[in-house]
Amino acid sequence: MVHFVFMPKKPLKAYRNQEFLNSPEARAIRVQCELVEPEKRFREKDVSHTIVFFGSARCPSLENATDEFSKRRADSYEAARALSRKLTQWSDELPDASKRLVVCSGGGPGIMEAANRGARDADGQSVALGISLPFEQGVNEYACPDLSFEFHYFFVRKFYFLYHAKALVVFPGGFGTMDELFESLTLIQTGKLDKKLPIILYDKEFWNDIIDFDQFARWGVISPDDLNLFSFADNVDEAFSQVVEGLQAYHL
Repeated sequence: MVHFVFMPKKPLKAYRNQEFLNSPEARAIRVQCELVEPEKRFREKDVSHTIVFFGSARCPSLENATDEFSKRRADSYEAARALSRKLTQWSDELPDASKRLVVCSGGGPGIMEAANRGARDADGQSVALGISLPFEQGVNEYACPDLSFEFHYFFVRKFYFLYHAKALVVFPGGFGTMDELFESLTLIQTGKLDKKLPIILYDKEFWNDIIDFDQFARWGVISPDDLNLFSFADNVDEAFSQVVEGLQAYHL
């Protein structure tokens, strides 16, 4: 007679159930993962303070510029790269290591790539807060792998842009850049961002062509003092000086 031994089957644990974890019902769990996991990596890498670079994904490097218009956009790429390198070198020489600042970008091409590339030029670390988009394939090659992220939720990514930020440098960009700039200004204006940080808009001609900031105050929809929340820079040295002066005033 053959005897069969019954082996009870273990049910699948909820936290191993991929179908559930990818379902609408588990959205809150996925959001929490995107909030908690990056901070664990930041602590492991001793990253507490960042200098955030915003700007267009469509600015090519000078070697990849193909016409006069793209060469002008390439000027922004090269400026972002040079500024990132200069700030990384300056930060690495700070006497207090706990105040060290790390360049942070959105992880994509263009200005984001230039920021990460400049930090690598200086043999420094940099953060890449990527976002899953149908027309972008992962983070750029210059970001540190251990500090590279791919977010699904825009609002969690935005949280990490500003949570550790001690300065913002905003290069010419499109809708995404405008969204990031104006959300940052709104959080500061309304006191929801409980810290002061320098915000530098690079290339005054671009910004004046796109936005007449003075008209906000003239129409009374912002206070004239709100125009002091940011400044303009037209070259790398000027931007560097404004960032450092702001950091010395509010961070160091």
